Amino acid sequence: MVSYRRLQVTVEAALRAPKPEPHNRADLAHALHLCADDLKNLLQYPGPKAEDRQQVLSKEVRLPNAPPTILDSQDAEIALKLSDDFYLNEVDCVSLLVAAHQEWNLLGREPLEVLRLAAGLWFTERRALITSVQLMLRAVVLDEDLDSDFVGELRQFIEGMIGAGFRKRLISLIKEINREEPAGCGGPGTEPYVMDSRGALVLRRNIAQRERLSISQCLVLSCLIVRLNAEEVKELYSLLKDCSTDAGISSEPVKLQVTYTIMFAVSVALLSDALGGSQDVAPVLSASPAFRREFQKQVMDEDSRGSNDGFTGFIRFVWSVFLMLTSGPGASSDEAAIRACLDWSCENNVFEFITTSVLKTAAYQNDDEDLIFMYDAYLHKLITSFLSLPLGHGKVKELKELAMIALDTYVHEPKDPLVDDVARAEQQALQAQAKPFISLLSFISEVYQREPELALENDLLWNFVRFAGEDHTSYLTLVAFLDMLTALASNEVTAKKVYQLLQNKTIRAVGWQTLFNSLNVYDQRFRQSLQTTGALLPVFQVGDARALEAYLKVLKKVLEVGNEAERAQWFPDIEPLFKLLPYENVPPYLKGALRNAISVYVQISPVMKEKVWRLLEQYDLPVLAAPIVDEGNLQQLPAQAYDMTFELNEVEARQEEYPSTLSYLELLNVLMASEVDNADRGKRYSGIFRFVRDQVFGPFAQRAYADPVEKWKLVVAALTHFNTILSMYQLSEEEIRSGTANALGQGNGLDERNGSVGQLPSVEIMKDLMSGKVIFRNVMSILLLGVDNVADERTTQLYGPYLEDAIRLCLQLLLTALNKDVLYAEYWRPVYTPIDVVLFHDIRQIITLLEYVRYDLLPKIQQSSIQIMGILSARVPHLVSVILEAGAGVSLIEDYAGCLEARSLDVQAPESPDDDIGSLILRLLIDNLERPAPNITHLLLKFDVDRPVERTILEPKRHFSCLRIILDILDSLSKPEVNGGLHELGFQLMYELCVDPVTSPAVVELLRSEKYDFFSKHLDTFACDPLQTRTENHSLRVSSLQQRAWLLKLLALDLHVSDVDIVSHRESCRRLLALLFLQKPFAEYDEGTPGLLAIRHVPAEGLHKIKVLQLLDILQFPLAEKRTEFPQELQSLKAELKVDEILDNSATVDDGGIYHISERGDRLIDLAAFRDALWQEYKQLEAQYSVLGNVPHQLELREAIQKLLKWAWRRNKNLEEQAAQLHMLVGWSQLVEVAISRRFEYLNSRTQILFEILDACLTAIVSADCSLGMAFSLSQVVMTTMAKLQEQSMVSPGEGDSTDDVTYLDLLSTVRLSNSACHTILSKLVSSILRPESSEFLRRRQYATLLSYLHYCQGMVNRDLPLSVMRTLLLEDRDGEEDTEIEKLDREQSELAHINFTILKREATALLDLIVTDATHGSEVAKAMAYYVLDALLGVDHQQVFFSQLQSRGLLQSCLTDISTNSYQAVLLPSPESVRRIYTLESEMALLLRVGYQTKKKGAQALFAMGALRHLSSCRALDVVFAEDGMSEKLMKIEMGMPSLQERQHQIVSPILRLVLCFTALVDPSSSIGTSQDEIVREILSFVKEHHSLLFHILANEPRVARLSDLEEIQLVTAILSKVWPCDDAVEPAYTQALFSVSQEYFCQDSESRNRFVQHILESQRNPELSSGASEEVRKMELLVARVRCNLISFIYSLVTRRGLQLSLSTQKASGGQYVVERQRHPTLKLIVSLLQQATLDLETALNEKAILLSKLQDVNELSRHEVDEVIKAYGEQDLTDGSESMRKRRYLAMVEMCCAAGSRECQLASLVFIIEHSLEILYIHFDDRSLWAQTARGKYEMTEGEAIPGRREDIKALCEKVLPVFEQLEKVDEKRVGRSMNHIERLVRTLKSRILLGFPSDFL
Repeated sequence: MVSYRRLQVTVEAALRAPKPEPHNRADLAHALHLCADDLKNLLQYPGPKAEDRQQVLSKEVRLPNAPPTILDSQDAEIALKLSDDFYLNEVDCVSLLVAAHQEWNLLGREPLEVLRLAAGLWFTERRALITSVQLMLRAVVLDEDLDSDFVGELRQFIEGMIGAGFRKRLISLIKEINREEPAGCGGPGTEPYVMDSRGALVLRRNIAQRERLSISQCLVLSCLIVRLNAEEVKELYSLLKDCSTDAGISSEPVKLQVTYTIMFAVSVALLSDALGGSQDVAPVLSASPAFRREFQKQVMDEDSRGSNDGFTGFIRFVWSVFLMLTSGPGASSDEAAIRACLDWSCENNVFEFITTSVLKTAAYQNDDEDLIFMYDAYLHKLITSFLSLPLGHGKVKELKELAMIALDTYVHEPKDPLVDDVARAEQQALQAQAKPFISLLSFISEVYQREPELALENDLLWNFVRFAGEDHTSYLTLVAFLDMLTALASNEVTAKKVYQLLQNKTIRAVGWQTLFNSLNVYDQRFRQSLQTTGALLPVFQVGDARALEAYLKVLKKVLEVGNEAERAQWFPDIEPLFKLLPYENVPPYLKGALRNAISVYVQISPVMKEKVWRLLEQYDLPVLAAPIVDEGNLQQLPAQAYDMTFELNEVEARQEEYPSTLSYLELLNVLMASEVDNADRGKRYSGIFRFVRDQVFGPFAQRAYADPVEKWKLVVAALTHFNTILSMYQLSEEEIRSGTANALGQGNGLDERNGSVGQLPSVEIMKDLMSGKVIFRNVMSILLLGVDNVADERTTQLYGPYLEDAIRLCLQLLLTALNKDVLYAEYWRPVYTPIDVVLFHDIRQIITLLEYVRYDLLPKIQQSSIQIMGILSARVPHLVSVILEAGAGVSLIEDYAGCLEARSLDVQAPESPDDDIGSLILRLLIDNLERPAPNITHLLLKFDVDRPVERTILEPKRHFSCLRIILDILDSLSKPEVNGGLHELGFQLMYELCVDPVTSPAVVELLRSEKYDFFSKHLDTFACDPLQTRTENHSLRVSSLQQRAWLLKLLALDLHVSDVDIVSHRESCRRLLALLFLQKPFAEYDEGTPGLLAIRHVPAEGLHKIKVLQLLDILQFPLAEKRTEFPQELQSLKAELKVDEILDNSATVDDGGIYHISERGDRLIDLAAFRDALWQEYKQLEAQYSVLGNVPHQLELREAIQKLLKWAWRRNKNLEEQAAQLHMLVGWSQLVEVAISRRFEYLNSRTQILFEILDACLTAIVSADCSLGMAFSLSQVVMTTMAKLQEQSMVSPGEGDSTDDVTYLDLLSTVRLSNSACHTILSKLVSSILRPESSEFLRRRQYATLLSYLHYCQGMVNRDLPLSVMRTLLLEDRDGEEDTEIEKLDREQSELAHINFTILKREATALLDLIVTDATHGSEVAKAMAYYVLDALLGVDHQQVFFSQLQSRGLLQSCLTDISTNSYQAVLLPSPESVRRIYTLESEMALLLRVGYQTKKKGAQALFAMGALRHLSSCRALDVVFAEDGMSEKLMKIEMGMPSLQERQHQIVSPILRLVLCFTALVDPSSSIGTSQDEIVREILSFVKEHHSLLFHILANEPRVARLSDLEEIQLVTAILSKVWPCDDAVEPAYTQALFSVSQEYFCQDSESRNRFVQHILESQRNPELSSGASEEVRKMELLVARVRCNLISFIYSLVTRRGLQLSLSTQKASGGQYVVERQRHPTLKLIVSLLQQATLDLETALNEKAILLSKLQDVNELSRHEVDEVIKAYGEQDLTDGSESMRKRRYLAMVEMCCAAGSRECQLASLVFIIEHSLEILYIHFDDRSLWAQTARGKYEMTEGEAIPGRREDIKALCEKVLPVFEQLEKVDEKRVGRSMNHIERLVRTLKSRILLGFPSDFL
């Protein structure tokens, strides 16, 4: 089935702009060409056919251009039912069903629902076709701004259609659609309801009548393009007769509209033909005598006078004017016809009919404004033609004379009609005789009141006015004349003309003087009567009262629309208007006219307003309070006075008319609205308020009304009064608290009475609403009329607009109160509760309030309903369940969706964002999303709220909901200049839905689906569109940036949450990544590639404009001006106006400031508040300068205020744009970071892409247009990208290779970028660090990036990987090509290091200035980062440039001082600040360690010269004592998330010990004691002695848990003591014994050791299920244990060699030298042998593991996937959990981990070899004959036992038996396997073995 909705969209797009775009014109031309036949044969469809019906019954239908369609029984029945109900072809009905299924997803629906949906779709298509025709006709006829050439093309097309019979088709359609048959509006047996596009049920008959109306409007528009011919006019007249006799015309407004539209079509055709248009268009009807005769006969035919001959009668009048205009001179037959028509028209008073039955009806007033203007314009032509022609003028004169004679009291003596029936009949006949003239005046009034511009320059009309104003014989004609003047005075020009007409006495006896004289005369009569005792007030004549009322209406109108400067001088004396107000015999309608006239004066000037107040208080009736109840007794009031209450209840109520009360309220409302001083909080209106509440509004529903319009006017006035009070007078908390006692009924009776009399009206209103009393009940009774009833009465009744206004005010009153009631309820509970509690007493009230969102005739009502929904949803968690229980859920969903859809279709954006209904709905959805499920957002978006919301499967196509509309809006993104705000909020809502954990799964899955493909589609189309220029549309530019920001955040979220194990998610990620980072579209890549494989490599030269960089280019633009830029010419005036003081006050408008927070969260200047603040300052200066007479300066200040307001406006615009730019950058950065960090494995050429992003971001940062906020976001991206680049280099074997094999060369260098690329990165990175506008937060990220870059450039996967391992890998079974590759890599690495150093050296001074500043004056985090950067700079400082500058700046000395003074508090106090301080201290010590170790002895010497050891010795943090298992520490760590005291101390102790250890390198162990090194040794020993408690604690500590940190401290302490302790000449043996004790633990074999670390190693080795992290920890622990043993054996070796220590065999005694030590535990030769045994065993184990690792490394490309994963698990620090990694990457990771493990074993081997050598050396010394038996004369140590060291022969023999197997094992060790020389060990082994054999030949030979 052809879709006419596309045609409508095309037409709307072409007509949207005054000059359509070329492509829109081409699209329209193409569409019109395709649909030409459908337009000519409008709504003409093929009928049923027997063969097609049989085809449907066979359930296999062949649709055009489609394969056969198989139907089930239900589909066939529905198709046949559609054919029967609408007289359609059966095959077309099947097509309609298919289209309906695509539109609505009909699966699972009931047959009747499917039928209605299909019928609704059919009517929707019909409506689209009719609307397309209507739009084109309107464009040609009414759109004056449209391009003339384009209009000419449309006109030519329409003329062609009309020539082909299009208009005849329209006439026939109007008839056909009204018939009760299937092709019309339905007949018996047809389904009466259809479902519209919103899913709502609509009567088919109503849809048909709306179609008739649209077709009728098309018909009348076509008459203005191509004139009707004679046949068409006659046919139209016949149609008019048929329509006018329709019985439903009085009850159905649409039928009335159709009828008068046809009437106007005939009238327009006749008048346009008679008046003529242009010379090119010849008259058609007037030139045809046959038509004149036939149509004359047709209009005068008696049969035409049916039940409603007013319409045909009006055509007779038009026909008479047509004949007058077209008759030639002497045409007697035409004159007779003219007179006959005129006489009939006047006798039947067609003027009254057209006025009352058409122009004043609700149907006409609610019709299309453009068409009404056209109708009024032709009525104006009709009137002027009638008045200008002699016959017409004569007829008017005749009518006037008849009226004057009939109403002249001198000719016809008036009789009492109540006495004589004959007199009554005569009077009615006389009035009927005068009625045509009065009706003519009313008709003219009605036309020109609606279109006052038609009265301008209309001399003919004003001549008629003068003629009609003379010689009035009755008040009836005078009142009609004055009413006509009121209507004519509808604009400024005509108002002045009317004023002058009455002021200059142009018309006899009619003028302003008559008005004021009459008022004064009556006042004098009444005063005289009052002064006469017992006299009654004279009767006020009805005629005089009506005439005065008409005069006052004219006065009111001329003052309302008159020129502001002139009207103040027109009526200087207004007191006469007040004088008649207090008299009871003055008719209420006259009092109403007086007050209405007075109300206009309030707006003239403040002085006049005060004068009005004064005169009102002087003259007007008083308002008395109700009787006061005291202790249950009604107090007696004085005698009844004539007040407003009496007049209302006794006078107006009896007449059922309330003009006086109504005018009183309206006047008070005007006065209140103009109030400036609100200091009294409305106390002056207390009595008036109670009168309005108790007498007017309270009983309004019980009163009788002659005119219902007056009823609703009263209601509107009362509600306006309440709203004004509640909104104007804001009460403070103190004022609310002061009324609490009265509110709760406390206090004595007298106080209560005084409180109620003096109570504030606003408080009374809140009490009433919060307790459900009078105001609340009546408000809800009005609202409970229901939205459908109100909408119907609005369009069908004259009081409809006032009822609508009442509904608006009721909702506004509730909304205003809802914004205040919570504060009141805090003081007034429990007597008064919040309004939502009162509303929930009856759920119908809640539902009624919410349903007003459906009222689309007044947006303000919809806005209030939406805002009330927002408040209720925030207060009532169970609102959704309440709505569902009331059965209103479906209707509310459809209502909100329909409201949002209607807003999206608007052709013009709302003037204020606060008035945008679409924005309100979207913000309601966003705000409610964070509330507990199910919430209003879930309901309105059609989530399943009957079960857990997160399980919902969204089907927007199946249900009409806000979600469907939002997706449609975002899919098309049409009319951005109108819907830009909706697009922005739509994207934001989609993002919030995707972020919310409840809605995220369903929404993300929906957006990712093929049906929408939301992410890829918008990224490929909208995201990279050029931005609008500032001058073109600044708000749209800002909105476009915000839309892209939300879109980019959505894309980032999709990449983040996608589950790559799901095929659809994986493919979605691949599409997005391809669009972002590759130039080719996704479809161009190999579809056969497995999902887990990366996208093919794109050459680097093609990546210069990838989309992700295009997005960055879009948001990089300079702002119009700086935010802080202030006009230079106003600098001198800032102080006088206190501009800085005003701007520096950060308060918002609500708190008395000038700022307001926008919907986007931007802090903007409120221009109105800023203006008021400036004018307040100016007023204070104005008086001063007026006294001084400095007028020029006053003018200068005024001009300065205007310039400041312009500056504030520009600042707001600039700030909004800057915020939007930053928001988009945040979205872009999130997208890039997520793509890089989580999904980058799906791309090849990663390194090049990362470089492109890095380069672009750094370039943007260093640009002059980059703000600080943008630089911060960009720096985050730079940091992430650099980290990813580093990670890629560490864990990726390379890019672009198709093989799964890895090579050993992949391990040599991690640098994948070229040196030139690295040069570019570092240069721009340094420039970004040194940018002028910076901050500490920004530099932190830049420092992190610099550290990452320098680490990236180091060049090795593992810097600790021994060269022997690498050499083994490279030389094993290799040729010589690798040597060349290694040399090349070495050269490139050296070149890169040189480049980096050169760049850093060039900016060394500036860099150090900045970094040192951060290190000394920044926050703790900034200090730490700065010190780490300095550490890294020293790492590349080959020429010691940075080292020398640091020395000269004293930073190193500052670090030492900081460590010594601040570390104690940082360790001791458990606070976040202390933890940050510890991290800073760590960074300082890292810098010192870099100095001490990197620069060899020079750095250590420099630190020593600074007194580093003295500073470290004074560090009190080293001596902090802690309990290992303190409960408080554990609780603090759990609850506060901070490290324990032990962990904090370790962070200080370990670096200090390392630093002390670096000074031991300055001690030459070969130097003798007493050399120049004594000072260094003394200071190290001083440190050792000063912190002996710490060192003893470390050495003696036996932790319950084996921690690496404790073992590391033991290793450091033993290393220090082993190097310096033997150098002391006179020390206490405490440390010696402590080290001996430690040796006892570490030297024995592991199986016998009780050491916690050794036991942990053994337990871990026995556990095969260790995790990767635990295995790595065990390897580190093994290495540290080996190093501790190295330190201990080195210490003992030093004592043996340098101090002559001799070890016993197995006893606990040692002797030698001059010094004797008695201890229970000391090393023995047996212990040394045990250490040798364990070291030999460990050596063999390490060699075997190393061999296995090297073997696996050589065969890594042959390992299976499972074996590779096992290797990674065994040797990696973390388990490999990503199953998507390629085999090549897995092998690379396995190779890296095995190399690291091999390196660790290599280090362990070195330690073990050291232990073996020193153990053998000790044994050699003790087994040497000369040393074994001889005493050392200079030795310090002597054993106390008397026997020699060899001891008993049995002990020596046992020792030898134990050591010989070890020697044999060592002899078998292959030097090649060890990787280092074993010659010394071999010699020692041979020597020792030979001596043992010589000493015990019989035992071992």
